[in-house]
Amino acid sequence: MALYRAFKAFRPEKSKQALIPALPYDVMNSDEAREMVKGNPYSFLHIDKAEIDLPNGTDIYSDEVYKKAKENLDNLEKTGALIQDKKPCFYIYRQIMNGRSQTGIVGCASIDDYMNNVIKKHEHTLAIKEQDRIRHVDTCNANTGPIFLTYRKNDVISNAVNDWVNSHEAVYDFVADGVTQTVWAIDDDDIINTVSNEFAKIDALYIADGHHRCASAVKVGQKRREEKPDYTGDEEFNFFLSVAFPDDELEIMDYNRVVKDLNGMSREQFLDAVSNSFEAEKVDTQYKPTKRHTFGMLIENDWYKLTAKDSIIDESDPVKRLDVSILQDNLLSTILDIDDPKTNDRIDFIGGIRGLDELERRCKDDMKLAFAMYPTSIDDLMSIADANLIMPPKSTWFEPKLLSGIFIHHLS
Repeated sequence: MALYRAFKAFRPEKSKQALIPALPYDVMNSDEAREMVKGNPYSFLHIDKAEIDLPNGTDIYSDEVYKKAKENLDNLEKTGALIQDKKPCFYIYRQIMNGRSQTGIVGCASIDDYMNNVIKKHEHTLAIKEQDRIRHVDTCNANTGPIFLTYRKNDVISNAVNDWVNSHEAVYDFVADGVTQTVWAIDDDDIINTVSNEFAKIDALYIADGHHRCASAVKVGQKRREEKPDYTGDEEFNFFLSVAFPDDELEIMDYNRVVKDLNGMSREQFLDAVSNSFEAEKVDTQYKPTKRHTFGMLIENDWYKLTAKDSIIDESDPVKRLDVSILQDNLLSTILDIDDPKTNDRIDFIGGIRGLDELERRCKDDMKLAFAMYPTSIDDLMSIADANLIMPPKSTWFEPKLLSGIFIHHLS
């Protein structure tokens, strides 16, 4: 049973609806963020990447950066650019990108559900990344970026969302980076109770994206509990900001691979080695896989369609049957000696949003080889999380990204 509750969000004053929200902090570097905020003092990047307001060369993990983030957040609230709702609400957050929409419920999930595995994970987290967000959340006393959750569709919740959207005016409606962002605030206690009660019937929530932010938010909550041993469990620090989407509205995009070299082999030697595990068919143009266990491969301006042989496919194992696993276990590792794709500097990863042209560009620029992947499915993600297993690195790419700064959840 999942605990999901309404909260009193700080959110942009309506005239600032398109000025404050920003892409997540981890999709750009500091220099890119500085360029993105030029002429916009309201951008939430001033909070999520506060080093942009400090001298160049400032250590992004220094105390000054986290203090500046809090100062900038406090300033947006004190000047009225961010306003707080007077009562706890759920919020409907709809994004439309290239004609496809996804609509989620913004609320607060429980740190206990995370610790008890009601909120299920499919990735390991890195301590250094956790520590950064722990310090950011703790210093700002707020969750500033929502965790991207999904759940198996619940008709009562979907009907409540649709009824509200059809009968109420949106509080925000703007376009950012080509994506339409629309928000409604659910302030009716009966509807709020209905949504909460339906979430309580859901066996599991799944982290789609944001494992590091989620783990960090939970650890801040645990830290606050240690500091307040008489806590009741109802305090805001026991909860973290999330957007929960039904699984049938989400789409995972391909997460493609590029490799610097052929591990000392000639093209002929490499193709011969590949033929042990894959059927290789040369094609006349770019090849984007249209079904599982097929891959596009680009080498020296030539595209191939690779089809995994039955002998290397284990459909009984939810991890090994993934295409990212099949490619890793039977080509990247065995032929190219890329055993750990997380640390090996001979491989890079390109989100499907950038298309196959980006693979061709990289192969002309600094890479030798590219692989176009068929996307991992939401069912795969859920099956792996249900089995308490971990997906291989760079298995999923979600678009559109959830913006930060539309909703802020204070911990006290």
